[in-house]
Amino acid sequence: MRNDHEIDYRIYGEELQYVEIELDPNETAIAESGAFMMMDNDIYMNTIFGDGSRQQNDSVLGKIFSAGKRLLVGESLFMTSFTNIGQGKKRVSFAAPFAGKIIVFDLQQLGGKIVAQKDAFLCAAKGVSVGIEFQKRLGTGIFGGEGFIMEKLEGDGFAFAHAGGYVIERELKAGEIVKVDTGCVVAYTAGVDFDIEFIKGIKNWMFGGEGLFFAMLRGPGKVWLQSLPISRLAGRILQYGMYRRKEEGGVLGGLGDLLDGRE
Repeated sequence: MRNDHEIDYRIYGEELQYVEIELDPNETAIAESGAFMMMDNDIYMNTIFGDGSRQQNDSVLGKIFSAGKRLLVGESLFMTSFTNIGQGKKRVSFAAPFAGKIIVFDLQQLGGKIVAQKDAFLCAAKGVSVGIEFQKRLGTGIFGGEGFIMEKLEGDGFAFAHAGGYVIERELKAGEIVKVDTGCVVAYTAGVDFDIEFIKGIKNWMFGGEGLFFAMLRGPGKVWLQSLPISRLAGRILQYGMYRRKEEGGVLGGLGDLLDGRE
């Protein structure tokens, strides 16, 4: 028996995905601002402070405090709820913001809590709490790639997150460690210990191009990793945008692009 709204869902697409949530009468889904794609006619959309969960204080100050915490993870003060006010099942869909995969978290099966990177959350069943999680170690907060504050999803319903590229899901045994690029960490269950490790060897951190630190995840628990962090993608796009094509005033023009592999 779930306390959160018990929604059904279906994920469409491969690299550019969206999730369709099926709502029974009076069931509600919540989503980040800008995630909405389409909905049936009898779904009522409402802008709310915070996440509308049972953990949110219903007083005015409680709602302001709950919503204000979202500013710390770079999100809007408001979320949007979508409620089926009609007869029969209705559908609402939410789209991923960039190429990658949508991850489904059944919080009831995952210990009731997931810690995720700040921009991963997409949507959830009403009742799921979307809060903040502070890093416990100073070094992890400074060098861990996500800052001192991450997002936590709590409850016993379904929540959906988005990650870039291909998503790897790994189950870590007690004491088992996986070392990854700090930007590749999407989410992990509450029992996983998140720390950082300095890359050894002066040649590695001077010429390796991989930064100075690994993210070190220690089990037991489940972790989700992404092959293409949005920060890496944005960096490459920016680098390409600053590149001045040879034919723009170059001596060899298009031939120069062929010779240097740009065409």
